[in-house]
Amino acid sequence: MDSLFEIRNLNLYYGDFQALISIDMDIPKNKVTALIGPSGCGKSTFIRCLNRMNDLIDVARIEGSIMYQGEEANGEDYNVIELRKKVGMVFQNPNPFPMSIYDNIAYGPRQQGLKDKAKLDEIVDKALKQAALYDEVKDRVNDSAMGLSGGQQQRLCIARALAMEPEVILMDEPTSALDPIATQKIEDLINELKKYYTIVIVTHSMQQAARISDYTAFFYMGELREIGETDMIFKAPKLKQTEDYITGRFG
Repeated sequence: MDSLFEIRNLNLYYGDFQALISIDMDIPKNKVTALIGPSGCGKSTFIRCLNRMNDLIDVARIEGSIMYQGEEANGEDYNVIELRKKVGMVFQNPNPFPMSIYDNIAYGPRQQGLKDKAKLDEIVDKALKQAALYDEVKDRVNDSAMGLSGGQQQRLCIARALAMEPEVILMDEPTSALDPIATQKIEDLINELKKYYTIVIVTHSMQQAARISDYTAFFYMGELREIGETDMIFKAPKLKQTEDYITGRFG
């Protein structure tokens, strides 16, 4: 297994509260890894460690190792801005910027200093196509992104992440605010994107994890209780607790 991330003995504290406890986990390249578990068990906190979003929280303190492509990404001298370029993020609720569809996608590259209109056009077209949104919006890229449906807005947020040419896309319950049709489109998109990107997705839907992921990790009370190939986790989990959660006995 070709691992992009190798996490060892990761602990995270919010003040006195320990949110993550001794996490050991590898994240394989060009696969979809789903994180499941009850609310408040550390899933979102964990993925925010992968692009150091928790650094933005004053009371958060992180211990342990997060190796990214063989480098210690948790080190003080690691370039966090570069890390966030390579490790994009899509949040639970679509959060387009209050500007045009085009400007949403061009925002990141412009922040990096790109001013060439032809190059920006190319990036926007490519990102829209990769996010399966191009056919729906190609004639109105200068219209406000706020006029898109919820599902379209979420695909726009994915396109915005793709415009930065990341290697990893973190998704924190990206379909929880969407209807079944929009959810299906995002799931189809994830299956397509994993050919080119490594995807880590937090989901509350067992069916979604089973449908789209290659690996599944079960978190409980800040601990990684079990991880393995999705088929194995759903058909023959090692722990009764994993089985109980998957079959809806608790959670």
